[in-house]
Amino acid sequence: MVDPTRLVDEARIGARAVADRFSDLASPTLRLGVTGLARSGKTVFTTALVHSLVTGGRMPVFEALNTGRIASASLRPQPDDAVPRFPYEAHVRTIAEARSWPESTSRVSELRLEIRYAPKRGGLRTLTLDLVDYPGEWLLDLPLLDMSYARFSRESLALARAPARAAEAENLLRALAATDPFAAAAERVAQDLAARFKLYLAECRSERVAMSLLPPGRFLLPGDLEGSPALTFAPLDLGEDKAVPKGSLAAMMVRRFESYKSAVVRPFFREHFARLDRQIVLVDVLAALNAGPAALADLERALDAILLAFRVGRNSLWSALWRPRIEKVLFAATKADHLHRTSHDRLEAILRRLVERAHARGRSGGAHLDVAALAAVRATREAEVTRDGRRLAAIVGTPEAGQEVAGHRFDGAEEVALFPGALPAMPDALFDPSGDAFRGLASGTDADFRFLRFRPPAGIGADASLPHIRLDRALEFLLGDRLA
Repeated sequence: MVDPTRLVDEARIGARAVADRFSDLASPTLRLGVTGLARSGKTVFTTALVHSLVTGGRMPVFEALNTGRIASASLRPQPDDAVPRFPYEAHVRTIAEARSWPESTSRVSELRLEIRYAPKRGGLRTLTLDLVDYPGEWLLDLPLLDMSYARFSRESLALARAPARAAEAENLLRALAATDPFAAAAERVAQDLAARFKLYLAECRSERVAMSLLPPGRFLLPGDLEGSPALTFAPLDLGEDKAVPKGSLAAMMVRRFESYKSAVVRPFFREHFARLDRQIVLVDVLAALNAGPAALADLERALDAILLAFRVGRNSLWSALWRPRIEKVLFAATKADHLHRTSHDRLEAILRRLVERAHARGRSGGAHLDVAALAAVRATREAEVTRDGRRLAAIVGTPEAGQEVAGHRFDGAEEVALFPGALPAMPDALFDPSGDAFRGLASGTDADFRFLRFRPPAGIGADASLPHIRLDRALEFLLGDRLA
């Protein structure tokens, strides 16, 4: 049976797409989505992208900027007055002056750039770049639109009972075992189960566990919906094909699950996600590698789910007008500055292996997909250290204050040189289903240092170019053809 709500959404998306395309005839516009899961560096990436275009940073691979064909890039008022503006200026000050990282993305925000450029043939032209920055956790909610509450419960509980999550889920599963889903609805019970469910999701997202597949996303980033009934539900063990009695706890959960979809997921899909032209997905691969094989496998499933949510492929005249597709998607492994350059290609190879199935589907639809290892703002530099008479490739940076390693507490001013280790040359070794070949980077002798968080480098100003690793390659892939 066709969902009438979905049909209405598609009609609205089609009408908006037609309006956008006619607007593009007068003022060519590209909408670029920036997303990623927890701690992947979305805010830093968006800030660095805008800063590089506005200040003309060093970008040898970004051809239009490197050859001087970009005459100017300037900020303009964004088109959507009801969407928060991305606080670019504040973030630049935080990075350059306070030497701190901006707060993580917790909501959708926008920023508009007007780029004046000289194409390879012809006079000056203008491209309007609309950046849409949003949490990747919201992206993982999109599959819920085609899911019943019963299916959501089955899949959520299957994940919770998996060995990798058993310890974090124990409190939730114990409470569910003592709950009759078909008893009369009680707000106190619903709130208690929802609180346990949210705690379980939060613990799964911790650095120690580093799970990635954690819908519903707004449970971790509630914003102004904190405490609302739409965010006060949890999966229930409903058994097989049992009817849900009216007035029962299960009926209450079904209603709130559907409210979550209509009040949270559908508006995001309709107003923001369905309008994107290009997309970058930032991935903290190192966090999953640190946590071990289970976290890596979970990240692979999450990335697969993310690309399933995208409408990818080459746009025809029909799709461009009525059902626009995302023609380019870049998956980027962030924090490449936590490794020596000799491991950058290996980090990229691991990410390529993680999105292998997703890439195959995207290519079949004519989409352009790529992977890269990058650091939007480079926090370390490279050096050599001597250990036991051997010279080792190292990185040097300033750890954030308060971190402690082997009894030594960093004060936020002290630099440290460390050997970050080398990633395996063959990524398949990390995906051995037996788990014998790889136990996680945290099992290594230098593992403690892998969890250090480095401050932004000293000596950069708000108007000076920011040091980076392969940010220019990302910009060339995402924007280069539109500036040719």
